[in-house]
Amino acid sequence: MRIICLFNLKDGVDIAEYEEWAKTRDIPKVNGLGSVESFTVHRAASVFGDDKATPHFGYIEIIDIIGMDEFVADISSDNFQQAAAPFQGFADNPQFIITEEL
Repeated sequence: MRIICLFNLKDGVDIAEYEEWAKTRDIPKVNGLGSVESFTVHRAASVFGDDKATPHFGYIEIIDIIGMDEFVADISSDNFQQAAAPFQGFADNPQFIITEEL
């Protein structure tokens, strides 16, 4: 199962500060969860085929999980909630999309 999160940074957020937090704290923490097979964060660079268009979202997270129940249990722990709390200060209305592979 894959969860895709699309978001922009809130106004006034320092891009370098967010990206440093993502690289050094968020990515290792999420990848350390037993329910997560893979977690990556991507900065949107451009729109394919249109060099002048700006992507609607600035960042994309891709979370491959072994199961929703296991993932919810992992992210519900106090330890994880404390570690993930800065995300709410960085991300402006993140959209978490649960996908099913065809």
